[in-house]
Amino acid sequence: MIHSVATPWAWAGFLALVLGLLALDLGVFHREDRPVGTREALAWTAVWVAVALAFGGVVWWMAGPDDALDYLTGYLVEKSLSVDNLFVFVVIFGALGIPAALQHRVLYWGILSALVLRGAMIWAGVALLARFGWLLYLFGAFLLVTGVRLALPRHGEPHPERSPAYCVLRRVVPSTPRLEGHRFFVREGGRLLATPLFLALALVEVSDVVFALDSIPAIFGITLDPFIVFTSNVFAILGLRSLYFALATMLQRFTALKYGLAAVLVFIGAKMLAAPWVHVPPAISLAVVLALLGGSVLVSVVRSRRAGSPAAAKEP
Repeated sequence: MIHSVATPWAWAGFLALVLGLLALDLGVFHREDRPVGTREALAWTAVWVAVALAFGGVVWWMAGPDDALDYLTGYLVEKSLSVDNLFVFVVIFGALGIPAALQHRVLYWGILSALVLRGAMIWAGVALLARFGWLLYLFGAFLLVTGVRLALPRHGEPHPERSPAYCVLRRVVPSTPRLEGHRFFVREGGRLLATPLFLALALVEVSDVVFALDSIPAIFGITLDPFIVFTSNVFAILGLRSLYFALATMLQRFTALKYGLAAVLVFIGAKMLAAPWVHVPPAISLAVVLALLGGSVLVSVVRSRRAGSPAAAKEP
């Protein structure tokens, strides 16, 4: 039987908090279509991280230190895995010619939809695990395979405009190649046509669903509490837009991050498979995840500095 630390009032309060933050974000601070600068994006990233950490204190007060550590570990894992989404966002916006001033609106509605989709996926996952406990081992094996595949070299650049999802969208949804301000649809000759802004939104949604297939099983390897699973996912997603604008020009520098993410997935998968025989305390899980991700970021920074040094530039 899967239990939750939260009461119905806690669920209602959390959802009200999230909706209030989203309304404040787009309705007050980002009402106009304009590019988001790096300094502003970094400030918003700090705000979202601070709110997520403060909510960890609420979980500590509600349920104790172990559940709070599970929440922080889940948040860190979800936040780190979402970095792969940022690479895809860069490619999607570049391929469809979405200007920087309109990218925030696409990501806002994309992330709002992602919250609903992830909520449904988490609810389905919890329901399945409550009935078929052996699925946890299947998730563990899946994460092991995914981690190994993530560490393997990738060949070629992604082209979302050639993907099956994009081709199906163009066939099913009548569209126009012209942007019409921040409108997702425009009426021409009595027909309702989708603009490239809507196509970008749809591809953002598809990419999030694909990445959720990795990230949601990963957090089930940390905790089965639906409240902690959902809240850590939500806070990781809420800060994704500001993180995108803060790191969009620096993503290529994190060359070793995928190896850290791969190691995290392998660790969580092995932990799920070994659960009947080995108990890993929440504090140990958090320490291992921090060490793997922190180490990969440190290696990326060192590599980037060496590649940009005068000595490296002289090498053939």
